[in-house]
Amino acid sequence: MRIAIFGNGKMGKQIIRLAEERGHTISSISCSKRPAHQLTLKNTDVVIDFSTPDTAFYNISHALNKNIPIVSGTTGWLNQLPEAKKLCKKKQGCFLYSSNFSLGMNIFFKLNQELAKLTKSENYKSKIHEIHHTEKIDTPSGTAKTLAQDMNIIIKTAPPITSERKEGVIGEHRVTYYSSIDHIELKHTAKNRDGFAIGAIIAGEWVLGKTGFFTMQDVLKKV
Repeated sequence: MRIAIFGNGKMGKQIIRLAEERGHTISSISCSKRPAHQLTLKNTDVVIDFSTPDTAFYNISHALNKNIPIVSGTTGWLNQLPEAKKLCKKKQGCFLYSSNFSLGMNIFFKLNQELAKLTKSENYKSKIHEIHHTEKIDTPSGTAKTLAQDMNIIIKTAPPITSERKEGVIGEHRVTYYSSIDHIELKHTAKNRDGFAIGAIIAGEWVLGKTGFFTMQDVLKKV
């Protein structure tokens, strides 16, 4: 598979290393000096985007306009997600978005949904706390927002989110359901970025030949 990488930061570099280890080829790489819209995307089978909130929508649009499937894990731009979905449909393209590509975190999403259902009528309140490294741009994290959205759909209440930024923390998310007599806590801790990168590459492999908008939950059904 020939992959174009949009965003040459820590995640981009990790994806490049692991994709090559899996036998894939990197066709092109965008960066601040060579933005995505300057890439022709010739000899490219799929784009993986881990860029910035300011550029994500334009990067996704560029790939869709070139009829190249795109997988994006950039957070902080989701007010434009409906527009990106519309363009995907118009171009009959393929666009997969996830706030977190870690297979473990996507299992965590499902566990949290089930716990929300179980506690819905049992007088539990809930809250979310997330911790990331100090270089993370968006607060709260896209993953925390996804957890909150899932819970809001089920329990009809958006839980409060608190955030911390600490040196050296890759990512930690904790969801707590509590009452006057006890509390139940789910916690996911990322040890390194490999889980996110491998998940994004698996998603890139999965979207080939497909049309439509997808999420990582669609990928997990087939993995």
